[in-house]
Amino acid sequence: MTSGVMSGERLWQPSAKLLREARVTAFRALINERHALDLSDFHALHAWSIAEREAFWVALWDFAEVRAEQRGDRVLIDDTMPGARWFPDARLNFAENLLHGDGLRGDGRRGADETPAIIACGEDGAMRSLSFDQLRREVDALTAWLADQGVGVGDRVAGFVANVPEAVVAMLATASLGAVWSSCSPDFGIEGVHDRFGQIRPKVLIAVDGYRYAGRVHDVSDTVGELVERLDSLVGVVIVPFAGDGRPGGRAVGMSCEWGAALVAGRQALAAQGIARLEPPMLPFDHPLYILYSSGTTGQPKCIVHGAGGTLLQHLKEHQLHADVRPGDKVFFFTTCGWMMWNWLVTGLAAGATIVLYDGSPFYPDGNTLFDLAESVGVTQFGTSAKFIDACVKASIAPAQTHRLEHLRSVLSTGSPLVPESFDYVYEHIGADLCLSSMSGGTDIVSCFSLGASVLPVHRGELQCLGLGMDVQVYDDQGQPLPAGEKGELVCAQAFPSMPIGFLDDPGDARYRRAYFERYDVPAEQAVWCHGDFVSRTAHGGLIIHGRSDAVLNPGGVRIGTAEIYRPVESFDEVLEAIVIGQRWQGDVRVVLFVRLREGMSLDDTLRDRIKSRVRERATPRHVPARIVQVSDIPRTRSGKLVELAVARRVHGEAIDNREALANPEALDLFADLPELDV
Repeated sequence: MTSGVMSGERLWQPSAKLLREARVTAFRALINERHALDLSDFHALHAWSIAEREAFWVALWDFAEVRAEQRGDRVLIDDTMPGARWFPDARLNFAENLLHGDGLRGDGRRGADETPAIIACGEDGAMRSLSFDQLRREVDALTAWLADQGVGVGDRVAGFVANVPEAVVAMLATASLGAVWSSCSPDFGIEGVHDRFGQIRPKVLIAVDGYRYAGRVHDVSDTVGELVERLDSLVGVVIVPFAGDGRPGGRAVGMSCEWGAALVAGRQALAAQGIARLEPPMLPFDHPLYILYSSGTTGQPKCIVHGAGGTLLQHLKEHQLHADVRPGDKVFFFTTCGWMMWNWLVTGLAAGATIVLYDGSPFYPDGNTLFDLAESVGVTQFGTSAKFIDACVKASIAPAQTHRLEHLRSVLSTGSPLVPESFDYVYEHIGADLCLSSMSGGTDIVSCFSLGASVLPVHRGELQCLGLGMDVQVYDDQGQPLPAGEKGELVCAQAFPSMPIGFLDDPGDARYRRAYFERYDVPAEQAVWCHGDFVSRTAHGGLIIHGRSDAVLNPGGVRIGTAEIYRPVESFDEVLEAIVIGQRWQGDVRVVLFVRLREGMSLDDTLRDRIKSRVRERATPRHVPARIVQVSDIPRTRSGKLVELAVARRVHGEAIDNREALANPEALDLFADLPELDV
C-alpha cells in the first residue's frame, strides 16, 4: 500500500466533545485548581509534569484514587538513577487496586459489581466472562490455596499460561499475598522456559497442559512435566486443563492439583477459618510485584524486577491520561502472557474497565478474527502490534467496510515502529475517527517513554507525545541534548517511578547499571537512563523511532536507523517482511537486506533495482543496500520483534547463545554461509 500523504501530515484531530470529556482534561483542571495555574493544553501539562515531578505524581495518586493504607508525606528521596526511591512511607497492595478492595464498584459506587471485569475469547470462538465480583471470589479462593502451600510475602509464583482468565486470577492472587508473579507463554520450549523460571526458583507453578494456535491444539504436558522435574524449588503445581487428557508426568503427578480443585480447596480453607477472604498485606511502594525477562537473544535472559507502586502509578497514568480509559470501557490488547503488554493490559481493571483477552492466532481462520471480537464485545481501545497491522495491510483486511466498530475510540500499536503507510491503512480501512497511538517503551520499564494522547492530533509516522512525568530527551554521542529533528539516543534524564527495582541476583546492581546507565562517561550521580532507541523528536512534540541503537548501521561512519530502510522496503506488495543488518566488509560496514516475499515469488534483478531505487528516493543513497538476498523466513522474538543482532552474528559465523528466545529459531540457519555475501 502506498500513499501520497507525507510523513508528519495531520491525519486526525480530536473533537471538541472528546477534548471536554477526556480524563486528562479533568486532570489538567485539577492541577490548575490545586496549584493556581493556567495550563492551557497537554504540552503545557507535560512541561509542568517534568518541572514539578513530585507534585505531578502526588496529583496522579489522588486523581486515580490509589487505594492505600497510607501514602506518607515524602515523595522522592535519593534522586539518582539508579537509587531513587518514590513514596518511601507508602503502604499498599497492588491487587487491591485492581479488585476495588474497599467495596467500590468499577463505576465508583458501592455494592455488588456484576459488570464484566474480563471477557475472554479463544480460537474456537467460545466466549467467557467474569464480573468484578466473580473475579474477586476466584482470586480470594486461589489466594487461600496458595497461602496453604506456604506462599507468602516475597515468594515467587510462575505462570506457564495461555492468555486466559485463569492467568489474571493467578497473578492477582499472587500479588494479594505480596508474592512475585512471573509468566511465560506456553509456546516456549523446555529450554526457553527453564532459562527463565530456573533463575527465579518459584514456589508454585501455574500451568496449562496445552494451548490452541492456528487451528491446532498443542499438548504441552510433557514440557510441564519436565519443567517440574527441573524446578526443585516447587512445593505445588496447579494445572489449568486445556488439552484434554494431557497430564504432566514425573514428579508433577504427586504435587499437582487441577484448577477447579484448587479453588474448591481454597474456599474450604477460608470456611474452616470462618472468614470470607484473607486480609491482604499492605506493603512498601517498591515491594517486588513482577519479574519480567529480557529477550535473551544474545545470552541468558535477564530477570528484571518491577515494583508494585511504580508499576501501578505508571499504568494508571498511561491508561487514564494517555489512552483515555474510563470506567466501563472495554480495553483489548493482542498479547501473550510472555509480553509486558499483558501486564499493562491487566492493570486496566484499576480504571474500572473491562479487559478483553484473546488467545490464539490473530489470523485464524482469517485476518478478521480480532475485529470480529472487537465488534462483538464493543471494544473501545484496540491494541496490537505494528507487525499485525502490517500483516492486515498485506492481506487487504478492511474492517471499516465489514464490521461495525462504533464503540472504538482508539487504536494502540507497539512492538516495533509503525510505518507511515500503516497510519494510512488505519484511517482508510479501520476507521477515520480514531486516535491512533503508536507506543514505545518496553519490558525494561513495563510501560512507555513515548505514546499517545486522545487530546492531541495524530501526525503520520509519529508517536504523538512523550509520557507525562518522563523527562525524555535525545542525546548525541557526547551526551548533549539535541534539538527537534536531530537523530540520537533516547534517554530519560530524571528518575521515574517505574524504573526496575533491579535485576535478580545482581550484586551491587552491576549488570543493571551496565544495561542502562553507563552509556555516557559521567559521574554516577549524573547518570541518565539510556534506553537503546535511535530516535528524533518532532516539531509537534512527538517522536520518531529510527531503530534500535545496537542495530544502527554505520556504513562509512554514518549512523543509519534500520526503520528508515524498512519503511520503503515493506511498502512493496511483493515483500511480506524484511530484516537489515550491517555486514563487516573490507574494513567497513555494508548494508545487507534480507526479504521474505509472497509465496511463489522470487527476487530478480528488476525487483532488486526497484527496491534500491525506492530506498534511495525515500531515504538517502547511503541507505541503499549493497546486497539484497531472498530468504524463506525471518527470525523474531516471541513478541514479534526482529532480531537484527542475532542475524548479524549468524552471518558473521558467531555463536548464538540462546536460540530458545526466538519464536522460530530454525530461521537463523537460513543466514549461515550465504554465497551471496562472499562477494
